[in-house]
Amino acid sequence: MERELVCIVCPIGCRLKITGEIDNLQVTGNKCKRGIPYAVDEITNPTRMICSTVKIKGGIHKVIPVKTDKPIPEKYKLEIMKLVNKVELTSPVKMGDIVIADIFGTGVNIVATRNM
Repeated sequence: MERELVCIVCPIGCRLKITGEIDNLQVTGNKCKRGIPYAVDEITNPTRMICSTVKIKGGIHKVIPVKTDKPIPEKYKLEIMKLVNKVELTSPVKMGDIVIADIFGTGVNIVATRNM
């Protein structure tokens, strides 16, 4: 396997080259030591923060912004969006309130990111 990534861990933006098999990856092109674990994680278990909105009744707007409180495995992103689209909250909601708890048993929550 051979793959190239741009590292996003620090502002340098190194162009990383990843070669080898999943159990034996070699990373080159990194200018700092943080690039290696980033590349390995991105190849073996990519995670993402998910940001979206959910419907809310009684607020000053019709939707409220929400996000995951930790990165979640990328394989769940479409299923998470299906769950988020079904949620409807009722005001008042405080920033940090858990909207959906422990998604798919991952320990990751969807939380509100503003008061309303």
